[in-house]
Amino acid sequence: VPFISVLFLTFLLLFLALFPGAFNCCTKLSDEIPKGILRRVERFEIQKADGLCHLEAIILYIEGRKFCVSPRIRKVKKWMKKNKHKIPRKK
Repeated sequence: VPFISVLFLTFLLLFLALFPGAFNCCTKLSDEIPKGILRRVERFEIQKADGLCHLEAIILYIEGRKFCVSPRIRKVKKWMKKNKHKIPRKK
């Protein structure tokens, strides 16, 4: 039994080393966002629906917290276009 535990732990650590973002994907998206939230965004990321993450999303960072929103929200699209040079974007 201890051998199986060690083997499982080894595979888990190997997976985390090879795919560090695997547990950092947005899994649920908000379809609405208050304008006040957009004013407080410190940075944003674009999550593609490829590789380990299965949803397209815009990840907004506000005061160290992460908010996952749909990239189809008109208000967010407009905000991104307007602020793309002002707010840092992480790829």
